[in-house]
Amino acid sequence: MTISLENTGKRYNYEWIFRKINFTFEKGNRYAVLGPNGSGKSTLLQIIAGSLAASEGKINYSISGNILNSDYIFRYLSLSAPYLELIEEYTFAELLGFQRYFKPFLNNLQAESIAKIVQLENALHKQIRFFSSGMKQRAKLAQAIFADAPLLLLDEPCTNLDEAGCQLYQELITQYTTNKLVIISSNDPQEYEACNRYLHITDYK
Repeated sequence: MTISLENTGKRYNYEWIFRKINFTFEKGNRYAVLGPNGSGKSTLLQIIAGSLAASEGKINYSISGNILNSDYIFRYLSLSAPYLELIEEYTFAELLGFQRYFKPFLNNLQAESIAKIVQLENALHKQIRFFSSGMKQRAKLAQAIFADAPLLLLDEPCTNLDEAGCQLYQELITQYTTNKLVIISSNDPQEYEACNRYLHITDYK
């Protein structure tokens, strides 16, 4: 997958969050969108995901040279972010089963295998509402990383994770995103340690 931003900008009322971003994201790379809190990192990620509209410019999506309709870009991505909520009445197994109706998992992985990989096998049949904040974050990462989608968007992926959870996250990124286009919004080095390309949002103020 390739994503090209052309003079992309976003403003709220009369205040520009960022302007005139010209940047290309290409499959096989891991990109970090960097900047201080409140600089517009999450906003840019939401625009790329199609959940927010840009105020100026445009975004082009393509796979193997074939242009994708931006209205259906949600079919090609998975996203984990602090502002996204899980369905707390579901067990973890039910949550993963529900997701499979929309996107299959990598290598046809089953819920039991995914739970074991993210070290939640003992909580597979526990309702999400009884999860700790760290367990919920592991569940979010599992949903996003193991979705069989070419684009992976991660916003502050180590939120609520302890040291062991952050180490697990880094292992997941290394092992399971080789063939994806990965874009990570962060200002924490341990979250974008595996990235090889960078976009500094403050360059577009």
